Amino acid sequence: MDAPQPLLRTPLHAEVRAAGGRLVPFAGWEMAVQFAGLLEEHRAVRDRCGLFDISHMGVLQLLGPGAKDALQALVPTDLFRIGPGEACYTVLLNDQGGIRDDLIVYDLGWRDDLQSHELLLVINAACAEADTAWLRSQLEPAGIAVADHKGDGVLLALQGPEAAQRLEQLCGESLTGLPRFGHRTLTLAGIGEAFVGRTGYTGEDGFELLLAADAGRALWRHCLEQGVQPCGLGARDTLRLEAAMHLYGSDMDATTTPLEVGLGWLVHLEMPKAFIGRAVLEAQTASGAPRRLVGLQLQGRAIPRHGYPVLAPGAAAGDPPIGAVTSGGWSPCLEAGIALANVPAAHAKLGTTLAVEIRGRLEPAQVVKRPFYRR
Repeated sequence: MDAPQPLLRTPLHAEVRAAGGRLVPFAGWEMAVQFAGLLEEHRAVRDRCGLFDISHMGVLQLLGPGAKDALQALVPTDLFRIGPGEACYTVLLNDQGGIRDDLIVYDLGWRDDLQSHELLLVINAACAEADTAWLRSQLEPAGIAVADHKGDGVLLALQGPEAAQRLEQLCGESLTGLPRFGHRTLTLAGIGEAFVGRTGYTGEDGFELLLAADAGRALWRHCLEQGVQPCGLGARDTLRLEAAMHLYGSDMDATTTPLEVGLGWLVHLEMPKAFIGRAVLEAQTASGAPRRLVGLQLQGRAIPRHGYPVLAPGAAAGDPPIGAVTSGGWSPCLEAGIALANVPAAHAKLGTTLAVEIRGRLEPAQVVKRPFYRR
């Protein structure tokens, strides 16, 4: 048998350990699951500010005269709705309309020095190798260069209601003119240059920053010295679940279409351009998606988890399930168990009471509006 591959480490590994991070394997990397504790980190982001090391994520550069046109053939979202300094969330599709990965596309505009359009893509760590190979196979024949843009750099997420104020103190300028999903390059005092996007995965205002390794370490240390709470994967998951943000591999994958997982807003069929999987999505739009991803809120102290069976109204223990929880956990803000679950469209109406089977007990779960938490 082949020996297991050693876990990768981000450039912040030593700083994370020094800050008390409890390290666990994640998507081939050794990452902090928590520091002070999940609830404390969750509350810090909701009430103040938290800092996440997300350097395991992939960052790709697309470069070529027709980079945006070429990428457009792989995603269902109209990329020409954004321009330089803007970004959008979208998904890569396969021929069956299934989701290869979700990603953020940053438009850096035209570069006269290279006579090329430049795009940056932030992709999931678990999919980075496969995404890169597939994008190269699709785009390089069209003359688009696909390169790793992160290298040994650092990607940080500064999230929470105090995030803008913290970043403004470092860059010495107001960020009120930088909208959500806007981006720009900033010079941070005493640290260096950073590519900054007003994006995040927590449901709060915040920023994702790409920096060289030394600058990233300096920013990490500065934030912690200023009282910003370091946060791990545990809080990242509870925060994104409250905000009903999808987790690739759980809430969606290569077998589910955007229409089946509540991402129909990413599908712009009015756009007169061909893209992989378009015919499947057109047919599904006409007939209606057979299954839906719904939000569930449970009563009492019951906590739903990934894979737990979901049963129809009036079902009894032991009856066949109609679906399953794709993401679930305890909401610190709502003080209730919440979940995303895949169920037949007939059971997806708001207000419907389904049941989640937890250790042999059926716990009532109401279909509720998403996101669960909204500031």
